[in-house]
Amino acid sequence: MATSTVTATAAAPHFSFSEGPTKTHAPYGLPVLDHCSNCTLRNSNFFCSLSASAITAFDQLKHVTAYPEGALVFVEGQTANGVYLLCQGRAKLTTTNAEGKTLMVRIAEAGEIIGLNSCISGRPQEFTVETLQPCQLSFVSRDQFLRFLNQHGDACLQAAQHLSRDCQSAYTLLRSIALSHSVGEKLARLVLQWAGDQQGTGPTMRIKVTLTHEEIAQLVCSSRESVTRTLGEFKRKNILELKGSTLVVKNRVALQRIAGC
Repeated sequence: MATSTVTATAAAPHFSFSEGPTKTHAPYGLPVLDHCSNCTLRNSNFFCSLSASAITAFDQLKHVTAYPEGALVFVEGQTANGVYLLCQGRAKLTTTNAEGKTLMVRIAEAGEIIGLNSCISGRPQEFTVETLQPCQLSFVSRDQFLRFLNQHGDACLQAAQHLSRDCQSAYTLLRSIALSHSVGEKLARLVLQWAGDQQGTGPTMRIKVTLTHEEIAQLVCSSRESVTRTLGEFKRKNILELKGSTLVVKNRVALQRIAGC
């Protein structure tokens, strides 16, 4: 069965960790690790897959910080002072217009670099970043990061691939907003995106979703009322049902039909 987990709440202080021994019992329940070279959480994403020499060099530049759920990492329009490597947890990237309407652009996963585009271009931050669960982030200042990219070709290539992926994600979001004719179609696309390619082992699929209706609305560029109403319609048609923090998909084919897949 497919599982996609997301969380969110209010801001609180964060804690920093200087370079030194591995922290096995850190604030917010995170097993904070100070060194990328011996990190047990490494995966195939972005900087985790760099060469040993690049990882060692990056280790010497970064400052490790633990953030609680709901903490602001930086805000839209803020000067880009550097980049953040998301080592653990998830964070949402949002943008707000002059009328105060908020769009959630995407959810960053562990292994991703946050603020890369603004760091390289020298322009202000394009999004507000808020943690969706306790997170560990590693910060590197802009000057040091640009020098690091100049000295390590594999890191420069990874950065280019990361920017390309962000661009593709923006295209997908634009198509979803501009070409979807209804909230139901947008919501169906979102649920199918969460489900991914996993088919599950039975007639139903359970997806862990702890976003509020308001945050789901931000992801599909709609209102909370419309999302709540559409979820109710899907439930009445026996397509899916939200039970607490678990979204039970009962008819994936119907969802694909609504999404136009």
